[in-house]
Amino acid sequence: MVRGKKHSLAESCVDGSLDSKRPPKHAKTTAASSPANKEEPQPPILPETIYYEAKRLQRIHPYYHKFATYAKGRWVGRSIFDVFSREFRDRPPAYYLEAIAQGLIEINNKRVDRDTVVRNSDLVTHYIHRHEPPVTTQPLGVVEHVSDGLLLVDKPGSIPVHPTGRYNYNSVTKILEIKHGYNDLYPINRLDRLTSGLMLVGLNANVARTMERHFRDHKIQKEYVCRVRGVFPEGNVVCDQPIRVVAHKLSLNCVDPKDGKPSLTEFCLLSTDGQHSIVYCRPKTGRTHQIRVHLQFLGFPIANDPLYCNREVWGDAMGKNGALPLLDPKQKTHDDAALAEVEKFDNDKLPKMGGRRDTDNIEPWRPLVERMEEWKTKQELIERISGEIDKGDVERVCDKCMDPVMPDPTEDELCIWLHAWRYSGPGWSYETPLPEWAAKAAEHIDRVKYHPDEKSNSG
Repeated sequence: MVRGKKHSLAESCVDGSLDSKRPPKHAKTTAASSPANKEEPQPPILPETIYYEAKRLQRIHPYYHKFATYAKGRWVGRSIFDVFSREFRDRPPAYYLEAIAQGLIEINNKRVDRDTVVRNSDLVTHYIHRHEPPVTTQPLGVVEHVSDGLLLVDKPGSIPVHPTGRYNYNSVTKILEIKHGYNDLYPINRLDRLTSGLMLVGLNANVARTMERHFRDHKIQKEYVCRVRGVFPEGNVVCDQPIRVVAHKLSLNCVDPKDGKPSLTEFCLLSTDGQHSIVYCRPKTGRTHQIRVHLQFLGFPIANDPLYCNREVWGDAMGKNGALPLLDPKQKTHDDAALAEVEKFDNDKLPKMGGRRDTDNIEPWRPLVERMEEWKTKQELIERISGEIDKGDVERVCDKCMDPVMPDPTEDELCIWLHAWRYSGPGWSYETPLPEWAAKAAEHIDRVKYHPDEKSNSG
């Protein structure tokens, strides 16, 4: 299914300029920007007003981001302050009082006070001061612009394909729009944020549908390279273990011989230094995290994979042969001392695991999911605590929202060692240069790469 790029209920409010050009007290929403109206064309945004580089990272100037939605049934008859303080607990009540006073929360494009009552069909708007996470300074490369409406892009690790979560301008589609002047983009193969490599982007819906159909019909061969832990065996290695989604919210997938979907990946060793190996991968099916899950099952996880090469979550077996960890409630970790610091902070400032836990029909994996949830929550707490501890450093505290600026990601946190190297289809083939961590394997890859005259066994 081809998806457009517009998101009418959450749009940026910078309009080509940043915080200083839009005083919060005078923030107003035009009728054209409300969810019920079609967006009007906006003047081009200048890259230099959005992006800048510092400390070897591409950063975004902070800006106000508009979230707008119609009132939910359970909000009707309640005060706007009660709705925000009880429904959106990621921020303390004091923040919402200040936001109302500053005009950052509106109903039907009008300022409110804390006692304003929400009515049926009201349009509720919240302007949030946003600090996007930085990404790599490695440029988003345009490999080729095919005349029939196809764009080939070399995506660096750390950059998501679409605006999502805390990322908006630091996304592939936004960078292509603002820095390269492309519009109406339809990403065809959606690489994970941490994965680098070749992306196919349609410049119109018809091309995107055609290419997506070719993917579904196995007419396109995908070739990846990765760097795994350990000495990978020589020769061709095939993994055909079925894969299933275990927890959508955690993006966690596992081998499940009973209920998993058919999956097949071919691997071949390119080179090894005795500690890590560069491995060529050819997935024949397209399951989420397929290469990562199959390598973990074989006992050779991608060496810097935070999900599938995580001893704290998976235990000593690290998921080899599908081994699952046991949940020991008394188990202590090396970060317990840091977590103890939580007691020093207001609970309203800490992240909460809201909503229903995504554990339907996963009883055998429940200990694993709980360990992964605990690990992810702990990373958020440690990050938040680190920011709180550094509040004495005025350079690390925003003077508009007073939120601490989160620590920069380390180089290893910007990507995983998995790269979409080459895609081949009927009458065409495109590839990217190998990443630096795989450069030494370049001399070996010609002997294993796909040739169009090979017979596909991908079904």
